[in-house]
Order: sequence, then C-alpha cells, then structure tokens
Amino acid sequence: MSESVYTVNGMTCGHCVDSVTEEVGRIGGVRAVAVDLPTGQVTITSATPIALDDVRAAVAEAGYELVQR
Repeated sequence: MSESVYTVNGMTCGHCVDSVTEEVGRIGGVRAVAVDLPTGQVTITSATPIALDDVRAAVAEAGYELVQR
C-alpha cells in the first residue's frame, strides 16, 4: 500500500470535500481518500503510487487546484 498527502486550494464546504473525494476516488488503484477541510490536505491510500498528474487532473475536474508539494 502507498499513502500520499497533497494540499488542495479552494475547498470551503462539505460539498467541496465530496467532489474532491469522488473525483480522486475514480483514479485507478485508489483504495481510500481522506480530506481534511480546515487544512486542505488530501490523503490518498492506493495499491501503488499514483502519478501526480493523475491527482492534479482529478482535483481540477472537481473544480479545485492542487498545490505543488
């Protein structure tokens, strides 16, 4: 298992959390997504490491911005 933590800008409510969770959860190999709204941190647990570009695209599809870490 692999775990990665990212920071996402622009989330302000529970709907934001749901949108990011849903889009990131669609990435192949993702087992779990945990979003901490106050900090903007998104923790992804996956079978294998997930490509940064895939995470960035999923976050953008949800309408938010992935902060370079």
